[in-house]
Amino acid sequence: MTTIDYSVWDHIEVSDDEDDTHPNIDTPSLFRWRHQARVERMEACHKKGEDLERNLTESRRKLQEAQKKVQELSLLNTEEAKKQLVKAQEEEKRLKKEERSCEKKLEEHQREERKMPWNVDTLSRDGFSKSVLNVKPEVKEETEEEKEEKHKTFVEKYEKQIKHFGMLRRWDDSQKYLSDNPHLVCEETANYLVIMCIDLEVEEKHALMEQVAHQTIVMQFILELAKSLKVDPRGCFRQFFTKIKTADQQYQDAFNDELESFKERVRGRAKVRIEKAMKEYEEEERQKRLGPGGLDPVDVYDSLPMEMQKCFDEKDIQMLQETISKMDPTEAKYHMKRCIDSGLWVPNSRTDDDAEKEEKEEEPQYEEVKKETKE
Repeated sequence: MTTIDYSVWDHIEVSDDEDDTHPNIDTPSLFRWRHQARVERMEACHKKGEDLERNLTESRRKLQEAQKKVQELSLLNTEEAKKQLVKAQEEEKRLKKEERSCEKKLEEHQREERKMPWNVDTLSRDGFSKSVLNVKPEVKEETEEEKEEKHKTFVEKYEKQIKHFGMLRRWDDSQKYLSDNPHLVCEETANYLVIMCIDLEVEEKHALMEQVAHQTIVMQFILELAKSLKVDPRGCFRQFFTKIKTADQQYQDAFNDELESFKERVRGRAKVRIEKAMKEYEEEERQKRLGPGGLDPVDVYDSLPMEMQKCFDEKDIQMLQETISKMDPTEAKYHMKRCIDSGLWVPNSRTDDDAEKEEKEEEPQYEEVKKETKE
């Protein structure tokens, strides 16, 4: 059986007009002063609570950004990235401590607020404005295949609209476009914009990449704001634009810092992609060059002694034969076998000059046969 706690009724602040006052005191004025003082105390307490909640929300947002940065830097293997990772981990640790401090201050304030005596104003205030069933909806976690299919379907349907949003420059234009197309305020749009930035950087369209990067961070800030407020991002993007347009310098700096950091990450990803593509191209070309024995003629040529390289440079067979005759037989056999396996040397083949020379040598013999026949 549930027990009702009636102890709160022990600390009720009496109404302003219950006390007996001295005949010489202006009683109505005294009551008004009392009431005004109590209202001011309540407002100050309420404002303090709002400030503490706002500080906690901002602290959690900064911590999420720091954790995200740590995850991204941990995937990179460069020396610079390792140095930045150490700093990012220190910042993450500091922000966790700051978050705990904000939570503790808010909890202390809420305890103090609950201890405040009730009065005529709080007793007459609505305790509940709506009924809420405390039932947690069952959320099915999507698999990687389902996420990929969802992203693909979304992009196929709204690719043109996403690209249009990526090209916008003014805050008001972006807000109006999202107001007309609220379905774009989602993770799929942010993910496509990231890929779009990398593609543009690979194509060396740097200015365009920076423009789309700006819109990418806009979308990511909206999604982070929605997470911190625990609301649908389509319901809070206007709040982001109001905040960014009237924000203090600290909020603007946070946005710009994240934008610059994102552009650096895009350049890094683009560089890796270009290097990978170059390696794949070089490997394809190498495979095309491979000789009958599976060796690369370029590698074989580079491994030959300088004398043999000179023979191949001048395409002088006689010089090659003379060079080989002067070499150690085992070494000569080794190099010639590699030349054959790489296709650098084809045995029993004739050059065009050799064929032409043979044809000329055969012609006089043919004439001599014709003369003998006439005689």
